[in-house]
Amino acid sequence: MTKIAIAQIEIRSGRPDLNTKKMRQFISEAKRQDANFIIFPGLSITGRMTGKKSDSFLKDCEMYKQEIVGASRNTIILFENEPNHCLIAKNGKLINPHLDFAAILSNSTFVFGEESIFKPATNMPTIFVNAIGLYDHGKTIYTLGGGSTVCNSRGRVVFKSPMFQESLDFIDFDEIDSMVTINERPDSKIEQIYQAIHYGVKSFLENIGMKKIVIGISGGIDSAVDAALYTKILGAENVLLVNMPSVYNSATTRNLSEQLAKNLGCHYMVVPIQESVDLTIKQLESIPMLFLGDGSARNINLSQFVRENIQARDRSSRILAALAAAFGGGFTCNANKAETTVGYATMYGDSAGVLSALADLWKCQVYALADYINARVYEREVIPKGIIEIVPSAELSTAQNVDEGKGDPLKYPYHDYLLRAFVERNVTPEDVLTWYMDKTLEQKIGCDIGLVKKYFTTDESFIADVERWWNLFKGIAVAKRLQAPPLIAITNHAFGSDYPESQTGAYYTQNYQSLKTKILQGK
Repeated sequence: MTKIAIAQIEIRSGRPDLNTKKMRQFISEAKRQDANFIIFPGLSITGRMTGKKSDSFLKDCEMYKQEIVGASRNTIILFENEPNHCLIAKNGKLINPHLDFAAILSNSTFVFGEESIFKPATNMPTIFVNAIGLYDHGKTIYTLGGGSTVCNSRGRVVFKSPMFQESLDFIDFDEIDSMVTINERPDSKIEQIYQAIHYGVKSFLENIGMKKIVIGISGGIDSAVDAALYTKILGAENVLLVNMPSVYNSATTRNLSEQLAKNLGCHYMVVPIQESVDLTIKQLESIPMLFLGDGSARNINLSQFVRENIQARDRSSRILAALAAAFGGGFTCNANKAETTVGYATMYGDSAGVLSALADLWKCQVYALADYINARVYEREVIPKGIIEIVPSAELSTAQNVDEGKGDPLKYPYHDYLLRAFVERNVTPEDVLTWYMDKTLEQKIGCDIGLVKKYFTTDESFIADVERWWNLFKGIAVAKRLQAPPLIAITNHAFGSDYPESQTGAYYTQNYQSLKTKILQGK
């Protein structure tokens, strides 16, 4: 009998002291249960890190490595202290790390990693040892979900550790091929998303020592989902929800905000902003702008667009920032991925915050997450049905009156899919016009058939819409993304590390220009 201990531990990046302590605990328990082998996830001492490592830090890591080696008496420990560098410790010494595993255990293979998706080896059992934890890449924060897996020699799964939980599991290597293949219940996609975001936000806040949060709630879906999420993680007593109405905010959304706060039982404030917004506008328009070159003066006239953005900045830069400091925490950025893609957020306004939990979720996924939170997480309607049903709107002008069915310029049932194609499939305007001419656009991007005709009555309006969002996506939205808060990644197309970009501006190919001309000329 060859008893193997699968040590699925939570790894803290940059904390070899805590990781080694955790490893020693698991080693002790594995020995107590007479394990012949103990296998840890990749980079189990250091965690996955970015940036340079100091000599003193590396010296510490070497000392902790030797501590684990010293703990290998009467057992064999497999672990990794550097990327792609397997260490095998036995009886207090390192075995040649370049030895083929077959020299240690015949007809077997071990895989270190931090993702649960892998290709099993063939004709031999595979043990895939996974970590839980965060890989903080600065702007992009990845969750490591666990789910360590054992496959038999036919590549079939016979064992899987739980997701987002530490576990020490034992497998008899000699029995792997006789174990029953498991038909695991596939988690729904939205359940996996919730688990990843919940774990990511919780771990991020713990890592930075933040125990309280302030959320600006508008009566819309994004802030409501964030409110429910953070309340579940931190507890209602550590969450402050703030509604900040202007003259453009309807009684409908104000009432929905209050109902959400009551359902969650959080702290709640209503801080009207119209007086301060009016003061800002009055000051900027009444104080003359002097040109010191010739001594001339003139007054600035604020457009409606500028006045709208003053509202957003007043809410975040003035109210939420001050309340977060007073409450003893930070405040959230509630942006979703569609908004982030085209920069549909005010810089230093609603694009600000300590963390973007939803910035890798398309709007349709945020709605699905709201339904899941009500049905499965709270098992009651904490996010009011009215918030889920109301038209999405920033409510910054009369043109966005929700009681009249007016909302954001983004038509999410269509634009979610168009923008997703831009980001995740590298689709260009040339592709879009080609599919538009072929009448296959909706099929190609995956939205419901008939939406293009519903939203665009002319070729001119369709092309203008494509160019509007492409110009923003490749233009000012890049600057906004570079200055946005870190986000929790739930895909491999998250902005930041997965999607590095520079501010080069929008480009249209010659073929695009030719297709545009043909469409507009009716050819």
